[in-house]
Amino acid sequence: MNDPRVFDPYAGNLLVAPLGPILSSKDVATRLSFLPNFPPGIAGIPRHVRVHLLMQLRDLHIASHEGLRLQQSIDGMIRQGYRYRDPQTPQTWSLLTGEKIVHKTERAPALAAVCVGHSGTGKTEGSLRCLGLYPDKVICHASFPNIAGAHRQVVWQSVDVPSSGRSGDLAANLMTTWEETMAKHAPELVGRFTASLGRERRDGQKMLDEWRQVALAHFLGILHLDEVQNFFKLPSLAKRRKKNGNPEDVELSIVEDQCLKWILSLTNTWQIPVLLTGTPDGVGALMKRLANIQRFVAGGYHPYRHFEHADDPAYSNGFVGQLARYQYVATPLAVTSELLELILVLTGGIQRLIVALWIAAHRVAFERKDDDLRIEDFKKAADTYLAPVASAVAALRSKDPRLMARYEDLVRRDDNYWSSFWGTMSPA
Repeated sequence: MNDPRVFDPYAGNLLVAPLGPILSSKDVATRLSFLPNFPPGIAGIPRHVRVHLLMQLRDLHIASHEGLRLQQSIDGMIRQGYRYRDPQTPQTWSLLTGEKIVHKTERAPALAAVCVGHSGTGKTEGSLRCLGLYPDKVICHASFPNIAGAHRQVVWQSVDVPSSGRSGDLAANLMTTWEETMAKHAPELVGRFTASLGRERRDGQKMLDEWRQVALAHFLGILHLDEVQNFFKLPSLAKRRKKNGNPEDVELSIVEDQCLKWILSLTNTWQIPVLLTGTPDGVGALMKRLANIQRFVAGGYHPYRHFEHADDPAYSNGFVGQLARYQYVATPLAVTSELLELILVLTGGIQRLIVALWIAAHRVAFERKDDDLRIEDFKKAADTYLAPVASAVAALRSKDPRLMARYEDLVRRDDNYWSSFWGTMSPA
């Protein structure tokens, strides 16, 4: 991008300049991926130390084709959003103050995008890694148009939709996360939402509007809302079983309609781009519920899929091929078609479960005298450490709606899953 021959569509926009250059796909793939260092002389490292090396595999991330597309969508949403909110134009300040102006340039609503996938397929991690590519989450401008002194620009904010699905709890999450961000990057701005968060009785809509005003003032580049399925209530298992004999016909009901209306207003009225991530049930309900769902996918629709076929190069060469480099034994196991098929059967092709199985198989191997890894270790690991998810994996592989309807998803969140997973491990 330093080459003067490269055209910059955002030249002169002081909000875009600190984001860095528009990255090529090759650069994105390199920056998104993370492969832990593998130490030499593994046979000479005690097994109880190798367990700690195993834990590093939780951070393994291999950029997928969908991940590259997602980064392109996110980057386009942020930069295009800033194009419409250039602080050097009068229209931007009219938007912030709510004043009407007679002459204005027509502008499209801010872009929104959706990322969907079963729990454990990497949609949340992929989204956060894309957001993390920017040099700074909070940018300090020494001078800023129409403002005396320095001003802070917030590039992105990521929050979970609360399990209650209610506006008051969503607003509290937004405000709390904002305060945490300021505490890390701009301590002098901490406390903006103290009064609102301290009230016993909360008005969700007023709190959402209060947060939105602050986000606008600090030129928030994009809002990421994860776990969007929490906006909806899942019918009981009994109802899902009874509905015309087809559990897929059961429609989720929305908790609070004003939450989704508020999200639409962020893009339509206030020009703040939004990225929504969630499981297929929630995203499906979102699309059924809103007649103008096209607004939510105008910036991109990104399905994060689990692996289904052993001969898929993205699985055999890409994911497992890279994972197989991390064998913490003196005698590694060859990656054969039998092993590839077995891993699919035991994990349903869910990326997080594949890593969990790989770790657990090593723990089984460490309990033997021989310092090697065997295909039987994977079977035993699945029967012990991964036993709680076995029935859900079987349901996913069956593609039977009646079996799949028993599960809201497989494993809800990374931190809870890994906490329980390591809690079941016996000493090496």
